[in-house]
Amino acid sequence: MKFVDEVKTRVVAGNGGQGCVSFRREKYVPKGGPDGGDGGWGGDVVLEASERKHTLLDFHFRHEFKATSGTHGQGRNRHGRSGRDLILEVPPGTIVRDAQSGEMLADLVTPGQRWVAAKGGRGGKGNAHFTSSTMRVPRFAQPGEKGEARELVLELRLMADVGLVGLPNAGKSTLIAAVSSARPKIAAYPFTTIVPNLGVVCYRDATPFVMADIPGLISGAHLGAGLGTRFLRHIERTRLLVHLIDIHEAAAGDPLDPYRLVETELQSYSEAIQGKPRVIALNKIDLLTEPDLLDRIVASYQQTGHPVVLLSALKGQGLDLLLQLLTRLLLPSEQVEPSEAEVGAEGEAIRVEEGANASFSRLGSGE
Repeated sequence: MKFVDEVKTRVVAGNGGQGCVSFRREKYVPKGGPDGGDGGWGGDVVLEASERKHTLLDFHFRHEFKATSGTHGQGRNRHGRSGRDLILEVPPGTIVRDAQSGEMLADLVTPGQRWVAAKGGRGGKGNAHFTSSTMRVPRFAQPGEKGEARELVLELRLMADVGLVGLPNAGKSTLIAAVSSARPKIAAYPFTTIVPNLGVVCYRDATPFVMADIPGLISGAHLGAGLGTRFLRHIERTRLLVHLIDIHEAAAGDPLDPYRLVETELQSYSEAIQGKPRVIALNKIDLLTEPDLLDRIVASYQQTGHPVVLLSALKGQGLDLLLQLLTRLLLPSEQVEPSEAEVGAEGEAIRVEEGANASFSRLGSGE
């Protein structure tokens, strides 16, 4: 399925039906009065957040949506039938903007939440409405009103609890595939992931949470470089960020260079992202054979003030510790059984021997 997260569309509500000009004509009723019925209301165009939708693909191939119009009134005081509302389902997290002004009109976050995008026209009144002591025979009726028409821009921002960010080929897709049932494309070349992937993570008996794999960021991404700002907006709704670092890139020079590059892009894009909690995950430890270099890299990242976890997404090392930490940060009210790996004093680096490799975690002072 093609991932579409921004579309421009036109919605047109139904027109109201015309009122009827009619007079009562019955045998033995010599002076029947006006009996024209009212026209029906035009149908509304309604946007509804639905969990059945994950992209805006339905709007990609069709650029105009029209609701049905109301029918005209008839004689014998018969009113016209109202037009049927047109319900357009969109994914939760869809923002609706006016195409001309850019003003945000609606933010559909909760499944089942609705917003009337275009109001149907009111039906015209029939001539029976205009009878009075001075107007016994009204020979006119109201026309129906036209329905609203709007040009809209729909913008999807994924609803996820955890967002995976990092440079291309840091191992984000491998990680989300290892901890969830998501099956993104995985390959050893830059920008393998070109669309976000969502996965539901279930850790023991805790409440499941949603993890989003965001395509890799490069220098200048907030200005449009690489995949640019196209997918940066999906990070804004996440509650927590996992900053995945390829430990070999950290070992090549200043250990913090990969971290600073991505963090600069995130903060340049939006100040709202700046205050989100972070977890630093140093990946691919199975390929690093120098313990002293490993210790130096970990010490550098502990200075950032964020929890630090060492793992190998490919080999499955350190994943239990990472999921335990994420569950505690996202669901502080739920009790999670500590793993055998969690030993040591609060706020200190924890070393866990796994074969020939070691896994580190720095739990925050509030844990």
